[in-house]
Amino acid sequence: MRRETAWRVFAGEYLDSTLEIKGDGAKTPSYVVTPLGAKVNRLFIVGVLTDVENIVEGGDFIRAHLSDPTGVFTIYSGQFQKEVTEKLSTIEVPSFVALVGKIRTYTPEDSGTLYVSIRPETVYEVSAKIRDNWILETAWRTKERIEAFLEATKMNEPNARELEKLGYSRALSQGVIAAINHYPMISVDRYIDMIQDALAYIKPMEEEEGFIETEVEKPKDEGAKDSNEVEEKILEVIRGEEGEDGVSWETIIERCKTKGIKPEVVEEALNSLMDKGLIYEPVLGIIRTT
Repeated sequence: MRRETAWRVFAGEYLDSTLEIKGDGAKTPSYVVTPLGAKVNRLFIVGVLTDVENIVEGGDFIRAHLSDPTGVFTIYSGQFQKEVTEKLSTIEVPSFVALVGKIRTYTPEDSGTLYVSIRPETVYEVSAKIRDNWILETAWRTKERIEAFLEATKMNEPNARELEKLGYSRALSQGVIAAINHYPMISVDRYIDMIQDALAYIKPMEEEEGFIETEVEKPKDEGAKDSNEVEEKILEVIRGEEGEDGVSWETIIERCKTKGIKPEVVEEALNSLMDKGLIYEPVLGIIRTT
């Protein structure tokens, strides 16, 4: 079973989500579908860690908040994520933090309202530049979802197959159609404003105003002058470490750190290598080359 791609989604879009697709077993993932069609099982977010509090005695279960320019993510971490829980508890706030985590949902019986949060898998402190790069990348991804959504609304009968023919990924195409079928009215302008609000943190206003109307070059990952070169280095690490049973995700990240490759770059590269069919995940958290 391959690991789900970690989506880049602004807090404002994630918190607007009211559609959950539940898996029917331990090996079938669940998803939250955002109004723009991100079909999210895992997220990669970067922002300011603003507070961490114990919600049970002994610090075995904590709640934290991480803000980006559009809103605030809520994070819950407990004894099953012991290392991450301890890490979050020791980070001084406020600090820039990058986090990879899985969706977490709660629906009270008396209201039927879906509340979304995140269960962290990994967390690490980062620089302001990493935060800025994440904003650029997430703005680009949000723009892509807006474009896919608008393309779907032009169709007589919106369907995922036609979106895929236009070059959008299967996951995004399926998510956009699910969003159109679930959300009665989607204000694209709201998410255009969200992009511009986010870019206002890092770009002059005269540049950000043209973001939606013009072609935008996809920003490169921090520390990677050439993504193919980085992927080749990571492949070398995997080949050098894997045995008959493969190599753990954590080992790859640790070995890559010694080569100066940041964890967030490794995460992106591993997803790319899986998309290319060069590696696969026979068991969750274990990587093997093909």
